[in-house]
Formats: sequence, C-alpha cells, structure tokens
Amino acid sequence: MLIGATGFIGAVIQRRLDAESIPTLALGSNDLDLLDSAASDRLAEIVRPDDSVVMLSALTPDKGRDITTLMENLVMMQAVCQSLDKSGCGHLVYFSSDAVYETEVSRVTEETPTSPKDLYGTMHYTREIMARSLAEIPVLLLRPSIVYGLDDTHNSYGPNRFRRTAKKDGKITLFGDGEEMRDHVHVDDVAALAVLCLLHKSTGTLNIASGNSKSFYEIAEITAKQFDNPIEIITTPRNNPILHRHYGVTNLIKAFPKFNFMTPEDGIARVHKESMEQV
Repeated sequence: MLIGATGFIGAVIQRRLDAESIPTLALGSNDLDLLDSAASDRLAEIVRPDDSVVMLSALTPDKGRDITTLMENLVMMQAVCQSLDKSGCGHLVYFSSDAVYETEVSRVTEETPTSPKDLYGTMHYTREIMARSLAEIPVLLLRPSIVYGLDDTHNSYGPNRFRRTAKKDGKITLFGDGEEMRDHVHVDDVAALAVLCLLHKSTGTLNIASGNSKSFYEIAEITAKQFDNPIEIITTPRNNPILHRHYGVTNLIKAFPKFNFMTPEDGIARVHKESMEQV
C-alpha cells in the first residue's frame, strides 16, 4: 500500500511496482484525506496484517514552514499510526528527509545524531519517532538527500529549479557562487531503492544518497549544457555561511552492493529529454 501515491516520489514508486507486477493499492489525498477525523478508521479497514505500507504523504515546505503546517503533518501521521496500531501490517516504510540532520554537519551517515533546526526537519523527526512507536511492526526509515526529476512540484533549489528557470528565462541564478556541495539523486533511483527495500523487508534507517556530492555551480553547468541556446549562470552576493554535505554510503552498499546510481550528468540529461518530449 502506498499512502501519498500521487506525489512526486510516490507516483514513480507506483510505476516501478506496476512494472514489476507487484500488487499495489495506491492512495492519494483524493482517496484518503489524512486530516479527516475518520481517516484512521477508514485506513484500518483497508490495511491487512501482511501488507507492506509506504507512508509518503506530507505537506512539503512549499506548502508552508509554519506551526500550522507542522501540526497538520503530525495529525496525518497520527492517523496512519493509529490505524496500523489497530490493524497491524507486515512492514512499514516511512519516507523521511535528510532535514533531520543538523545543517552544519558536513559528513553524514545513518549514525549521525539527528538535530533538526527547522519545523520541517522537526516534523520528519517526530514522525520517525511515531513510526518507531509501533512496537509490533517492522519499520524502515528512508532519508533521501536532494531528489530531482521531471514531475517535481516543489521547485526546490537545484536541478529542478535550474532547468525551469533556464528554459523560461535563459539563466540560472545561484546563491553566492554556488560553492555548496550536495548529493543529488534522480527520483527513479529513489523508487528503485524503495522497491528493493520492500522486497527485502528492510528495517532500521537508510540514507538515500549516491555518495557523490557536486556543487550547485557544477549542477548549473550540467543543466545549462542541455540547451541549444546559451544559458547564463548568475552568481550573487552570499548572505549565509557556506555549508557542504557529503554522505557515507557504506550501509547502502552493504545492503544493495549491485545498485548503481545515475550520475548527475545522465540524470539531468534524462530529465531534460523528457521535458522536451512533453512540449
């Protein structure tokens, strides 16, 4: 069962499950409103004790970073946890975020202490604790780094926004000189790993990151090269400290030694090709 199946990541996971002929019940917000007071009971009626449940549904930062959004996200998770406490399930996969780690920590592994600094990171960390409170259910927490792909709706800083502004305005504007290093992961790789985790009934915590960080300037250059017309890359005065993030991916390699991530060059080229085919 996918909860949040119509979202950016959820839709790709559903396609992957369908391609592998894995029976899936895909629930979007039109099918189940987790803010409805009856959501918990409705979900408990649907879930079977041997089902694997993937919880992706969340109000993302583009919907708000305030206390109201935080509380609505916790209410949504409360409905899921209450329903699973009643019905049980065979496996729960919760999609969290690397926002649970302190932003100043430059090298991250699954053993890095969680220390969120904003309401979004706090929300995901709290929801992780809620998932783990289901003592009788095997739980996996997935913490993706920056995810990019064609149908991203968040317009987050990085490949998604760079492609759109390059196409619309012929330019890409960076924070500072774009020095900051980040690990950028194509959504297809996120979906592929999620399916592997479901098939293996993985538990614990796993960061979804390639281990290959690139600067935002490098990402802007890769994006600009996809266009026939010259794309201007604009740097701006820096107002915030330079913060890098690199991932140690030993646990991922141990779990799935044959898995290979798309390079940013290949992934960004794929997204550009797909966007051109939509025109």
